[in-house]
Amino acid sequence: MAGERSLVIGGTGGVGRALVALIGENAAVVALGRQTDPPVELTDEASLAHAAAVMRPQGPFTRIIDATGALTIDGVGPEKRLADLDPEVLARTFAVNAIGPALLLKHFSGLLPRSGRCVFATLSARVGSIGDNFLGGWYGYRASKAALNQFFRTACVEIARKRPEAVVLALHPGTVRTGLSAPFIGPQKGMTAEESACHLLRVMDAATQSGVFLDYAGKTIPW
Repeated sequence: MAGERSLVIGGTGGVGRALVALIGENAAVVALGRQTDPPVELTDEASLAHAAAVMRPQGPFTRIIDATGALTIDGVGPEKRLADLDPEVLARTFAVNAIGPALLLKHFSGLLPRSGRCVFATLSARVGSIGDNFLGGWYGYRASKAALNQFFRTACVEIARKRPEAVVLALHPGTVRTGLSAPFIGPQKGMTAEESACHLLRVMDAATQSGVFLDYAGKTIPW
């Protein structure tokens, strides 16, 4: 997009960092994370509101990407059985993977331009699909990503009222060799963060429909 300016929240993580580097080759981009100035902490709404206020004079941003998320919470990996469910871990999982991104929508969607095509995308996960769940397991992660998808699908309706050309997307980045997934995949499996970022940017730039759930190849994933 000509004259674009991008904002990547979670831009210090694996895929987020790769997105920042790739976008920065051709356009202006700002990365936000826990250690940036201003810092962003998903479980602290005040930090999100402050960061959005600081970023507002630098906008509008034609592309805002939520690249946050966690698979292991407080040292506990995804549950394989109902017997593994822990309410505190579940609450933390939802706080990071669903509630935090919803609050990003609340505070940062206003930084999109009022006119012209723009994108607000979140990195979801295929396992968040209810219709595509045939293996079970990973209860909290699946459920929190399903909730994230619903937040973004619902927000696209509201955002379109003031920004009719905005494209709101939930994206599956593929299996990526990052710190998030490394304990669960073999060393030679999946894509590099750079490969995933390249695919994701292509999908964001090509998407014409808002409120959809797409994989890194641009194929629709059932909700």
